[in-house]
Amino acid sequence: METVKVEDFGPESEVEDLGRYVDEISTTVNRLEQKVNDVEQFYLTTDNMELTVTKSNSACKEKVQEKQLTGTEKQRQEVSHRKAASMKRMQELMRQFATILRQITQHKWAHPFMHPVDVEGLGLHDYYEVVQKPMDFGTIKSKMEAKDCTGYKNVRELYSDVRLVFKNAMKYNDERHDVHIMAKTLLEKFEEKWLQLLPKVAEEEKRLVEEEAKAEQDVKLAQEAVHANMAKELSNELCEVDLQLEKLRQMVIQKCRKMSTEEKKKLGMALTRLSPEDLSKALEIVAENNPGFQPTAQEVDLDIDAQSELTLWRLKFFVQDKLKHAGKCSEVVDCNNINNNENTVKSNSKRRREMSDALTKNAIKRNRKLSPNS
Repeated sequence: METVKVEDFGPESEVEDLGRYVDEISTTVNRLEQKVNDVEQFYLTTDNMELTVTKSNSACKEKVQEKQLTGTEKQRQEVSHRKAASMKRMQELMRQFATILRQITQHKWAHPFMHPVDVEGLGLHDYYEVVQKPMDFGTIKSKMEAKDCTGYKNVRELYSDVRLVFKNAMKYNDERHDVHIMAKTLLEKFEEKWLQLLPKVAEEEKRLVEEEAKAEQDVKLAQEAVHANMAKELSNELCEVDLQLEKLRQMVIQKCRKMSTEEKKKLGMALTRLSPEDLSKALEIVAENNPGFQPTAQEVDLDIDAQSELTLWRLKFFVQDKLKHAGKCSEVVDCNNINNNENTVKSNSKRRREMSDALTKNAIKRNRKLSPNS
């Protein structure tokens, strides 16, 4: 059985046309392969993250997938609204804290803490050795009024600095010193007022944590929606490549010359060298263009001479490929001169199947994640 040669496909111009068609399909396959790698990498990364998926989250995913663009825009709006609402609530807490601070700074004993300690003027040469982070109400006020990123981000930061004013004074001055006593008294008054505001602060902090967790989950949902949509598009494109590959295979076979009697004889001999599984597949090829042929019958009588040229050449391609991979190449089948275009078609088909398998594998993983019972 001779191998397929360039001369078998007709005029050189037709062979060049087939070559260009093969190049176009190869380019498409390369592009899809990169997309598949991106999708597969995303799901491999997701596998290493712990995601607790509830029924409501699953419903949300389906909704986002159906209306991806609208959902993304809506998500941006929701994030913007949440940030605005959070900022408004934080400003209200700051306002209430400012009321407390004003009450403390208006106390008759507050004057030593209104400005930075005059270290040189008071001769406190060891002050910075004792106090690592100096703080005073003047500095706090400036930071509260700051419009840039140097301002306080939340009430907890403001609370810490107010305590620091008094703690520094108590740390540097002996407990019998007037400044120490004044600081301790004001700190106690401040803590009493802070305890009244603390429940609201704790509630807001809890709410922020929940909103941040939701925002993070929304981002993950959006990412999964994008990649799910990409996988869906890839699946459609891979089906299109399938059709193109089959069309190309048919074109290649139809361009082949008529098979000689000797070639038919060698093809029949080569068929006997196939494994049982491959032989069954070869018989299925015969059945595709011969409805009356029963490939699964207990006894099969295959008349090579009665087959169409299309079937004969398809069988020849199939047998060459299987015997080559089975390592059964001999004088009957020379496996070293198979036409490059046919090899490219097979290679692209194999790569397409591998990409399709990867998509299917990732889809199964994703479906398991989305399952409410998972």
